[in-house]
Amino acid sequence: MIGFGHRSGVIVGIGLGLVVAWYVLRGFGNRWWWARRWVNRLSPWTRRLHAWVLSAPVTFTYMAIFTASTVVQRTSPPRLIDLLTKLNSTNLFRLGDDPVEALLTSAFWVADHGSGLATYVIVFGTVVAWAERRYGPPRMLLIGASAHVFGSLITAAVEKGAIRAGRLPAKIAFATDVGVSYVEVGSCVAAVLIMSGWIRLAGTAVMFVWVVLPVIVDHSIWDFGHLYAAMSGLAAAIVLRLAGPLRTPPPLKPPLVVSTVTDRVDS
Repeated sequence: MIGFGHRSGVIVGIGLGLVVAWYVLRGFGNRWWWARRWVNRLSPWTRRLHAWVLSAPVTFTYMAIFTASTVVQRTSPPRLIDLLTKLNSTNLFRLGDDPVEALLTSAFWVADHGSGLATYVIVFGTVVAWAERRYGPPRMLLIGASAHVFGSLITAAVEKGAIRAGRLPAKIAFATDVGVSYVEVGSCVAAVLIMSGWIRLAGTAVMFVWVVLPVIVDHSIWDFGHLYAAMSGLAAAIVLRLAGPLRTPPPLKPPLVVSTVTDRVDS
């Protein structure tokens, strides 16, 4: 079995440990002054973090699901995970057999036994969550789904044509192709679309290196798949952006609440 000594397992363990430690500290704060002092110091930051998570429910729900699937991968026999991943893949065989199920289940699996979970968590928790705060949950859901579904279908169509033309081996129809990375690139390019100034330029440069450059250098079918997913996410973002204005992001700092109720004083 693959233990939690790997980086992805460490990330999950640290995250859960910090959550538990915070609530333990809050419990101690009811009894000891030193704990109460630390709770008061950290509370403004934890409230902002809490507000950040609540303001992007689609992103963080999706993160929780694919993180849980990665934990399963990291704690299960590799051969079993290889079989499950292949069964949940959007390869030509699965798309021909049950396209709806293949597209749905493949969206929640991280490729290569959950490799790169830390990077996914960072990107989704920052860039994609920021984008959802501006687009809103419904539009962000449509952008991510468009990147995954259309990116997978276009890739499958290209694969099929390349196999018929003899440019790819027939066994590629049974290859593993799962889709968290497709959702990621499609959501990130949607985020770049609504950035401004030098941040947009930097984001465009990152997307070029991340998505376009591998197509030019390696031009593998998987590199083209990420390009198609990015283009699908961008197209969806443009249409949804034209359909209505961006929303004002919810505040991270809760407003000061002033009670209008007079406290009762017993005589």
